[in-house]
Amino acid sequence: MIRKPSRSLSRTTKIRFAVRSGPSGIEGTGVFADAPIPGRTKIGEVTGELISIRTARKRAREGCRLCLIDVSDARALDCTGGNVLRHLNHSCRSNAFLRIMHERVEVYARRAIRSGEEITVDYGESPHSGGMKCRCGDPACRDRI
Repeated sequence: MIRKPSRSLSRTTKIRFAVRSGPSGIEGTGVFADAPIPGRTKIGEVTGELISIRTARKRAREGCRLCLIDVSDARALDCTGGNVLRHLNHSCRSNAFLRIMHERVEVYARRAIRSGEEITVDYGESPHSGGMKCRCGDPACRDRI
């Protein structure tokens, strides 16, 4: 069987606004705006390695902390080695959202985001399937991811 080589994107490109990673009150490391971000604008693109779903599941079973996003029925983005947007945390009332198009993961501001505010997305359906406690702290928290 001939395998397609995986495709990597640059770690430092694909971000349109000043953001940084840092300690999060939600979970581990988060992404924070270093300047105001207008609502309804593209923040950037999550980068990483495009891999097969089969490879993604194998990596997930290996037990290390991974950042995997399914981008199609056949491919996933392993953003473990990607840019800072790989640290986006979940919130039940997020201020940003992900849009997957043509095997690319784009991040958009749902509303205006203040400088210093953590940028969050709603993970929605995920492999956690309700098996992970949500720590977003929002009054409308669903309790499980």
